[in-house]
Amino acid sequence: MLLTVEAIIEKNGEVHLQQPVHLSSACRAIVTIFDKEYDTASETALLSETALSEDWNREEEEEAWSHLQKNQ
Repeated sequence: MLLTVEAIIEKNGEVHLQQPVHLSSACRAIVTIFDKEYDTASETALLSETALSEDWNREEEEEAWSHLQKNQ
């Protein structure tokens, strides 16, 4: 299972999730820390990429955008 949850990390390393998470058991996690100057539009795109890739990689999408690809 992959789940993305926004969080705030305090200077002392304490993590505060921005929404409740209910798990059936302990899980591993990956934490990505963004600089304060990080562009929130880029952040949203980055965090959405996995979910959106399911649609992007559908055969119908490939056909719809194929006219923009160079001949291979």
